[in-house]
Amino acid sequence: MKSKFKLSGIAAMALVANAAHAQSSVTLYGVIDSGLLYQSTSAATFQPHAPNLGHVWQLKDGGIYASYWGLKGSEDIGGGYKVNFKLQGVFNSTNGRFGLADTPGTTAIFNQFATIGVSGPFGTFDAGRQIIPMIYAMAETDVRGAQYFGSILTAWLGINQAAGWPGTSTNAPIGALYDSNALVYNSPKFYGASLALEYAPGGVAGQFQGGTRESAVLKYSNYGLNLSAVYYNGHDTNPFPLTYPAAPAVPATGLANNRFYYFGAMYTISGFSVSASYGIGKNPAKSNTADFEMVSGGLGYQFSPRFKVTSGYYYLKDRNNSSNHSSEFAVGAEYNLSQRTKAYAQVGYVDNKGTMNQTIIYGAPVAPGTSTTAVMMGVRHTF
Repeated sequence: MKSKFKLSGIAAMALVANAAHAQSSVTLYGVIDSGLLYQSTSAATFQPHAPNLGHVWQLKDGGIYASYWGLKGSEDIGGGYKVNFKLQGVFNSTNGRFGLADTPGTTAIFNQFATIGVSGPFGTFDAGRQIIPMIYAMAETDVRGAQYFGSILTAWLGINQAAGWPGTSTNAPIGALYDSNALVYNSPKFYGASLALEYAPGGVAGQFQGGTRESAVLKYSNYGLNLSAVYYNGHDTNPFPLTYPAAPAVPATGLANNRFYYFGAMYTISGFSVSASYGIGKNPAKSNTADFEMVSGGLGYQFSPRFKVTSGYYYLKDRNNSSNHSSEFAVGAEYNLSQRTKAYAQVGYVDNKGTMNQTIIYGAPVAPGTSTTAVMMGVRHTF
């Protein structure tokens, strides 16, 4: 009898040891963000000559960031290493539909993340569709945090719209918010400095560089100071013209037609935050059609752990045509009602000249070449 207890105890300890060696977890998570939006002009498309359809009053998803849901998990494989996965996609909280097409005519369920990877003392490595390091670097050097309403994100999207982004594809012509088939490495921090590298094979038959993308991000974060430098280069990206599907997609050539440089800084002290950035986006293969400059500045104050106010100014210029330029100003207030719920109010103004159509909020086109005002109030809940 005694030996039986002894054997069963050994078996139990072996099971516990095995479980400790290979612990795993899966988490279901998400966010719902919805509010009321008023905008003084509107357009049906992002085309540079789209007519002004007048003011719009609507329930709008994503006043701060999009509503999304996802699954993520990791397995501890020992020695400080983990295998991780992440599946995440956006949805429209106003009608329940999946949002953001990957390419025109199709919608990806997990359009933000569909990755598997490994993490450990060396850092992290993830493979699959994902939000790329460039966007995190921009968000961390913008007082407005690259929000969907009046931020460095909407300014960068303004460059893409001017360069011919159809608005129905997440494959933008200058830089990228998401990249499919991406291989991304993030290093550990070393005295506040870190490096992120991305390479995405194109998978185009007969063209080694066809559709490929590569980027590098260098960041520093310490003592309240965030610095970032970004280089992004793509080949044959954004193959879908504004008139797709009437006009066919551009065939692969392997030419570098998608390049973006960005330098940003933000400093926070005693609740005050100030940021500034400078960026260049262009088509190296045809710079006479796409060559843009982006300048930003921001100021914010954290009044209490629950309440903060942020503001930002974003200027865009077409370096090929001085008559095309745009200035945007946005200010927002956020109040945490609880640990998971916040209320917000935001107001923005953009003065677009020429054919520029920098938007105030992501997903709501404005009339090109004219001024627009927008106001939005909403609630964001995390689960």
